[in-house]
Amino acid sequence: MIDKDDFFDELVDTEDFAPELEEESDDLGLWADDEGDDLTDVRTVLMFKSDMVALLGLRTSAQGGVIVRVDPREERPAAQVYEDPSAATKWFNKSLYTSRKNGWHIIYDGAPAYG
Repeated sequence: MIDKDDFFDELVDTEDFAPELEEESDDLGLWADDEGDDLTDVRTVLMFKSDMVALLGLRTSAQGGVIVRVDPREERPAAQVYEDPSAATKWFNKSLYTSRKNGWHIIYDGAPAYG
């Protein structure tokens, strides 16, 4: 079994990739849909491996991007904010590639499903 601290290292080949979000940290400003905001792109990937389910999310806009991951062995989701949307997309794709290489299977890959 993989140690819980090694989970994200398995997803991405770096240790300090995603600092944890504070429980009530809504000050990132990337989730608010204010009038006049540029268009945003959102991608959600749901993965499974053994008896675990993980989520990897990407949201980009002209102002930057954010990658969010939900690890079943962590208490809270983790996020990494980028000023450059292309850098966020690059790291998201690298994380997804590494995850698949490490045995994670994709259940869903697309826009968030509501309802």
